[in-house]
Amino acid sequence: MKNVLVIGAGAQGGPCASILARDPEVEKIIIADIDLNLCQKVQKKINSNKITALKLDAGNLEEIENAARGCDVVITLTLPVFNQNIMQAALNVGAHYVDTSFGEPELMDICERDNILSQIIQGRDLMFDKEYKQAGLTALVGCGGTPGFLNVGARYLCDKLDQVDEIRIKFGEGPVDKSNEELVSGPWDPGWSPFRALWGYAVKPTIFRNGKYDTCPVFDEPEIYRFPEPLGEVAICQHQHQEQVTLPFFIGKGIQFCEFKYPVDNQAATFVKMGFGGTDTIQVKGQEVSPRDVLMKLVGAPVNGFLEENKESAKTPLERTQIWVIDVKGKKDGKPVNFTLSAPYTFILTTEDKIKIFDLFGSTDVGVALPAVIGAKMCVSGHAASGTITAECLDPNIFLKLLKETGVPIAMEEKVNKV
Repeated sequence: MKNVLVIGAGAQGGPCASILARDPEVEKIIIADIDLNLCQKVQKKINSNKITALKLDAGNLEEIENAARGCDVVITLTLPVFNQNIMQAALNVGAHYVDTSFGEPELMDICERDNILSQIIQGRDLMFDKEYKQAGLTALVGCGGTPGFLNVGARYLCDKLDQVDEIRIKFGEGPVDKSNEELVSGPWDPGWSPFRALWGYAVKPTIFRNGKYDTCPVFDEPEIYRFPEPLGEVAICQHQHQEQVTLPFFIGKGIQFCEFKYPVDNQAATFVKMGFGGTDTIQVKGQEVSPRDVLMKLVGAPVNGFLEENKESAKTPLERTQIWVIDVKGKKDGKPVNFTLSAPYTFILTTEDKIKIFDLFGSTDVGVALPAVIGAKMCVSGHAASGTITAECLDPNIFLKLLKETGVPIAMEEKVNKV
């Protein structure tokens, strides 16, 4: 993988370019964004002669094609609304394609518009699948942290079984030291895009039940789950995500049940139940207004931590952590088996991990960007099937080998129960 186009110079695009700049196999990186000034700031911070900053409108097919021409792969870390345009452009110039999030980006019904999730649920052909296969190229969608690294972990467990009955995914997030939790809530801060975070809570979650796709109410089936330390107990509930749609489709093996549970956000729940998550407008003093637009106007924009962090900030004690757990039940040689696998979402469990990751990549926020880079390497090297695929379609052994070779700490814990 020599030449890479990274679209999006924000909180994930910056770390992605920083990772690539330290890779001896990579010769040229174009960091492109509608905001040229942001691209230049990222370029200056990384300080590598491999990087070129470029102003690019991801809504303009011709501009993407011109930027991608001569690149081995296009990695997009901008808004999912631009995915289809970027997939088309990459195909047109003969480049592989990688994204970290996909699906309906806005409406309350994920099947209302044509997208990869609706195509899977409705049993239709996947977007650009035939075209990418004919070109001998790969469109790898959802290869970030979750979806992404988590999906690879699920495939790793499923490969151990002859038959897979259930996949239960639990994602936890919270303070390392719970005694420091604030007694009074501050402003709502989901830690990433407020729009996407609120949308995820407002949409009826998909659940794969009895071998079929279904939906359930928002915030359904809450439970207190004990995650591995240092996280401990977290309240989680059903949540809309990509994994419970793609895993049954691509892994198969007779899966009858697949769910994704995510932390309960009481502030977000209040907003959603008051109507701030929907798209319908209401009348206020004779004016048509969207409650969601009002809320988004009041919520602070996410901070681009990449431009601010440095060696000293990496040394600050770890305050919060995120851990995912995959629980898979099935049969091996006719006998029931239950596997679980857990790992930190950002590869970080300790302050020492933060320091090591910053030294390796020039950023501590690599939980999304690093899996995307590994996925891109597998596409370019021929270790990924052609067509439109998701991260669980990648060989988990090759993925984990490449990940280990970067030097990143991988604190995966596997358990097996022979039922």
